[in-house]
Amino acid sequence: MLSVIIPVFNERENITNIVAAVKNVAIDKEIVLVDDCSTDGTREILEKIKDCRVFLHEKNQGKGAAIRTGLAQASGKIVIIQDADLEYSPREFPRLVRPIDSDETKVVYGSRMLGQGSFLRSSFLANKLLTLLTNIMFNGRLTDMETCYKVIDRKLMLELNLVSSRFEIEPEITCKLLKKRVRITELPISYQGRRKGKKIGPKDGLQAIWNIIKWKMHK
Repeated sequence: MLSVIIPVFNERENITNIVAAVKNVAIDKEIVLVDDCSTDGTREILEKIKDCRVFLHEKNQGKGAAIRTGLAQASGKIVIIQDADLEYSPREFPRLVRPIDSDETKVVYGSRMLGQGSFLRSSFLANKLLTLLTNIMFNGRLTDMETCYKVIDRKLMLELNLVSSRFEIEPEITCKLLKKRVRITELPISYQGRRKGKKIGPKDGLQAIWNIIKWKMHK
């Protein structure tokens, strides 16, 4: 079974559509929604959603904290992270999960760089820089370290002992996998970056750089 972890924060306009899109995918799955103390009415919508497991943070902690909460509650063999906006299409799930289901690998990343997508220029350049730095530091060959679509064997993901609370969860996951010499298989995905409502800023980029260096130095 696939555990779809959806961290949510102030996604009133998108949450119903993304949950419906995930439900429509013909794959054995559970949907784990973690609301990170939304204040825009998202919680009221979540209360009405059926056939999902919903967990609520009583204070805003960040995307990483929501992912860690979801991971602790997940029960599937495989875990995938799904952002609550509509940038990534859940229709990619079966293709991304297949290599793990067939024991070819334990980790699959959906690469926007290998696929087709529409990026904000600033996001594109930041991702290229962070991916390059990660590859240099950890002898990797990735094209898209920051992708949301990280599909990982749940037991392996638990072994990473994740600690990040904000967006630095992305480099933490990748750096720890590469440090363990886990092979990451990349597959192309489609992507449609939204033009407004982005929550990642220059501070998060600097934090990501620091975390890449930190996990390189960490024993």
